[in-house]
Amino acid sequence: MDVGQLEGWLWDAACEIRGPLDAPKYKDYILPLVFLKRLSDVFDDEVEGLGAEFGDPKAAASLVDGDHALVRFYLPEAARWPSIARRTTGLGEHLTDAVRAVARENPRLQGVIDVVDFNATTAGQRIVDDQRLAALVQVLGRHRLGLRDVEPDLLGRAYEYLLRKFAEGQGQSAGEFYTPREVGILMARLLDPQPGMEVYDPCCGSSGLLIKCHLRLLETHGVEANGHRRFPSGVAPLRLFGQEINPSTFAISRMNAFIHDMDADIALGDTMRSPKFTDDDGRLHRFDIVTANPMWNQDFPQSTYETDPYQRFEWGAPPSSTADWGWVQHMYRSLNDQGRMAVVLDTGAASRGSGSEGSNRERDIRKRFVEQDLVEAVVLLPENMFYNTPAPAIVAVVNRRKRHPGEILFINASAQFEKGRPKNYIAEKHLDQLRQVFEDWASQPGLSAVVATLAVSDNEYNLAPSRYVATEGAVDELPLADAVLLLAEAEEDRADADRRLKAVLDRLGGGIE
Repeated sequence: MDVGQLEGWLWDAACEIRGPLDAPKYKDYILPLVFLKRLSDVFDDEVEGLGAEFGDPKAAASLVDGDHALVRFYLPEAARWPSIARRTTGLGEHLTDAVRAVARENPRLQGVIDVVDFNATTAGQRIVDDQRLAALVQVLGRHRLGLRDVEPDLLGRAYEYLLRKFAEGQGQSAGEFYTPREVGILMARLLDPQPGMEVYDPCCGSSGLLIKCHLRLLETHGVEANGHRRFPSGVAPLRLFGQEINPSTFAISRMNAFIHDMDADIALGDTMRSPKFTDDDGRLHRFDIVTANPMWNQDFPQSTYETDPYQRFEWGAPPSSTADWGWVQHMYRSLNDQGRMAVVLDTGAASRGSGSEGSNRERDIRKRFVEQDLVEAVVLLPENMFYNTPAPAIVAVVNRRKRHPGEILFINASAQFEKGRPKNYIAEKHLDQLRQVFEDWASQPGLSAVVATLAVSDNEYNLAPSRYVATEGAVDELPLADAVLLLAEAEEDRADADRRLKAVLDRLGGGIE
């Protein structure tokens, strides 16, 4: 399925349960069934692969029923989609029993897939009756959802669509949970994870970026077996770690990790206030790779930075109006001595404060990263790729052991896209080109430039690729959102100066109104 087909399919599914449910609740019924359908199709694919290996599909199915270890996960007969689709009576009870049976057979899914009671009632009446459930099952049965049929983060994209369609009115933004597929692929190719590495996403959403790293390793080190790509003996998979603050998204993340058979530890909680991955000495655990797309321009109080027990923000507290460089510092402190990271940020985070007189919090933090020679590359992405904004973004690559000390590679990929509906996308040919430019460390007119860190210092630590790589017709101007953030930061600085002045005058016996 392409994006348009997926969204049309989900809309048709939602229409089948319109009426008895408030729109934001649609996802609570639809997503577990999408996941169950995906589990069933992947399970059938695995059994079919074993059948081809043994030369007898029926014998393979009997063997799997007798020895569940032959497959990555086991689905009881009643939980397989054909059994569900044939059900004509008692469907709500059957679906509830089915997801609970799946959770019993696969303990990693307990508390994830079995949280919905499809037979639930209110005021003595079924919330969603069997007739509507049957219609929903028929719609969801239209498409195969095996590993070869749909993109890897199908669940993340489905969740993103349902939130965007129904939940934005409640103040939620779909872009908080889903990173465009091509952006995740680009980040994984730039990071190029190796066997056995530990990979961390501190705001993992549906685990899309962790999946992309897992698939990148499969692409470079995997072999074909039973119709699927697997790691051969002696190649250790990645160990994946993620933390997510939203309980519903956390459940989707665990579902995604399960369906891809990933060695993933996903924790629930607020990373900025309470990071879950720490060592015995209480310090942050340090990883080989960090990959993330934190929500842009988050608003955290200054106390979050000033009273941090993990010493993450020693290079400065970002303004309350935008936590971008707070997230970057957390990620940097989560890297081991050879660690690398790639992070998606809004373009303003690369340049706000450069050229201004006096102190500027974001620029001063960027200054530390540049002077410590930690910034390896910055990629400007095309416009209109993210669902929550038409604005472009950057991918910043930070490396504790840079391949080319004293240099930063700037890539202006603003023109490397294909027009799509509703959003633009980066085609495979462009992804290959961008990875090759990074690998070759090449300057190409209109696309990339290798710049000395001293030159970046001379430019007031401006990390915007458009500053160093001009494209035809490009206009360098300050977006309105960035101007508003700069104004908010100036107001914070003024208020802080007033407080400090008042403290001095109070000590001298004066005061300030």
